[in-house]
Amino acid sequence: MAGEPIKGGWHSGRFAHTFAAIDLGTNNCRLLVARASVDGYQVIDAYSRPVRLGEGVALSGALCGDAIERTLHALSVCAGKIERNRVTMARHIATEACRRACNGEDFLAVVKERTGLCFEVIDPAEEARLALASCENLLDAEIPFGLLIDIGGGSTEVSWVRVSRRDDRLGGVATEILDMTSVPWGVVTLTESCVKGLPREQPPTRACYDDMMERIRADLRPFCRKHQIGGAIARGEVQMIGASGTVTTVSAHHLGLKRYNRVLVDGSCIGHDSILRICDQLSVKSVAELTEVPCIGNDRADLALAGGAILEAVCRQWPAPMVRVADRGLREGVLMELMRRADREADPFRHPGH
Repeated sequence: MAGEPIKGGWHSGRFAHTFAAIDLGTNNCRLLVARASVDGYQVIDAYSRPVRLGEGVALSGALCGDAIERTLHALSVCAGKIERNRVTMARHIATEACRRACNGEDFLAVVKERTGLCFEVIDPAEEARLALASCENLLDAEIPFGLLIDIGGGSTEVSWVRVSRRDDRLGGVATEILDMTSVPWGVVTLTESCVKGLPREQPPTRACYDDMMERIRADLRPFCRKHQIGGAIARGEVQMIGASGTVTTVSAHHLGLKRYNRVLVDGSCIGHDSILRICDQLSVKSVAELTEVPCIGNDRADLALAGGAILEAVCRQWPAPMVRVADRGLREGVLMELMRRADREADPFRHPGH
């Protein structure tokens, strides 16, 4: 307010705000509320629900009534948390389901009217940039290239990243996205296209699973040839990061966890052969059997087969020796950028408009 003394240090820039970020995807609605800390941020509230907003979009081209109502309920919960925590800086993003649906913009207008939340529909390139921002510090500055794999509900984003050392940055790593591709298959769209209607007690056929993998690899091959990624992997110049529920679930399975534990999963590593073995084990199970697998359960069982097929396709296309696991994504990338923006806006030497 006018007349108040300018506060500095712990009361300026990122430390003056409470931040919020919502990632509204094809499958999940996710919220983080956080405040800045010395080494990043401290989460003070969070929310995640599998709303299945993109249910049926690949077939009908539109968001359906049940999915809209589920999502509006979840977003009402998010709005309540944002209000209670007195958030002062926020950004809310929507991805593939709202990009693809003919009524996506109309739906977001209803969201604003009902909840007061304003959403921005981002393109795949922005999605890739935010995903990289969230897990940049998991990269090894000594390995010159990175492949970031983000398996979503409606699509799978792959980013080809240059990695270098930068000592003036947290984590000591600098990155540049050289190129990215968006494969039009995610766990929801691939499930609806390939195994919808399969009885819960009936395992998929091997031919069905192989067909799902081939759909992914067919879209990855041109990108691989364009950047000669196979040769770079053979020379030991590539590191791979997986950021998605599929990858974190496979990691939890690999670690033998009975209940999911983010602290143990985030930043963990899984060897190439272990990933292929786990995906093969899961590929012969029915949805009913997958519900009994720890860290899959009812919420993820019907999408686990498609997730495994996408991950296995990626690992067969690009046999990097291991995958680094990131239990973080677009919300975390948005938070990092909001904090940097708060610092810029509080900088007394910043030229207006920059």
